Amino acid sequence: MSNTNTFSEWENLVKKQLKTEDIYTVLNKENLEGIDVKPYYDLIETPLTNLPKVEESTHLVATYHETLEEDVFAFLLNENVENLSEKTIFINNKDLAEHIRPEDQDQYFSLIDVFDEHNALIDDQLVKELLAKNFKRNICINIALHQNAGSSIVQQLGIALAKAKELTEAFGPEILNKLIFRLAVGGNYFFEIAKIRAFKLIYNQFSKEYGYDDIPYIFAETSLRNKSVSDSENNLIRSTLELAAAMIGGSDAVFSNNYQINNNTDNSEEISFKQQIVLAYESIINVFEDASNGSYYIEDITRQIAEKSWGFFIEIEENGGYLEMLKQGIIQRKIYNQAVEEQKWVEEGKIKLIGVNLYPKLEAKKTVSEMYSDQNIKPVRWAEMFE
Repeated sequence: MSNTNTFSEWENLVKKQLKTEDIYTVLNKENLEGIDVKPYYDLIETPLTNLPKVEESTHLVATYHETLEEDVFAFLLNENVENLSEKTIFINNKDLAEHIRPEDQDQYFSLIDVFDEHNALIDDQLVKELLAKNFKRNICINIALHQNAGSSIVQQLGIALAKAKELTEAFGPEILNKLIFRLAVGGNYFFEIAKIRAFKLIYNQFSKEYGYDDIPYIFAETSLRNKSVSDSENNLIRSTLELAAAMIGGSDAVFSNNYQINNNTDNSEEISFKQQIVLAYESIINVFEDASNGSYYIEDITRQIAEKSWGFFIEIEENGGYLEMLKQGIIQRKIYNQAVEEQKWVEEGKIKLIGVNLYPKLEAKKTVSEMYSDQNIKPVRWAEMFE
């Protein structure tokens, strides 16, 4: 919309289509992140620079199965597998990490969380043991837990930085290029693309405080929060969009959790992984460095999320840091309040889950108080209210 005439024509067309003069009330959409979303975008005042990835192409990660060895190049391991060669391995088991052979270590990444959220501490011994390994990335900061517990995007990113700060203070700034961030990607498609990009912005700014110019290594997995036990085919649609958001946002690795809740099979594991294959090979979105760069809408919400997340990080630091706020129960209550508000949107139908609260609409079988606790950070699926 380069001039007033064009804009007026757009307004008139929308008024006609919506059959109302009050189009902005209709077009303005609420969101739980406090992000100002405009009904249209015709420019961005300060375009963002290209936001790079660590990996040249996004790793497509599968849960290990021997039938996949020949065709898959990146695996998530929960138990030891002999004679894996020329593979990228993400270790998801503490005991397994202790027994990796030295000659294999240069192709390994740790997804083992070194934070004990329940006791509000860092497992110092575990950190030291992992740092002694010659992994490409040794220390995982797990924010997937927080997303699945119902925290907002702003809370997730602020907490990710606060956790990085705790590790930096304990083990020195050289730990920064040893970190891998494990994020869960939810169903708010454009916001999740912006979330990944915003984290790159604020992490780079954070690293500069220590004399580095780093970008974060991001391992993105599909969310459990918006999945349901019944109608698992709908879960496939949801996770496909989440994987696309993760790739377009610029994740370094993506992983699809099993779309069949509480009913994992070899077949469902294979289908879950092949979602990534279809997206990558049909659209090639895993090879672009910053595919959404230049989109006015995504650029705008990326900047807003980055600014709000940085503000939340500063708030955490001003209150003694992440672990201190955990000890006081403040972080838990903040996530609880956000999660409960989000659950209300599900119950009221503002957030729609086909087959859960839409087509058909089911009566709630569990209350918020039965599902959530303001004392613990724990995963809760929206659909649990109706199941």
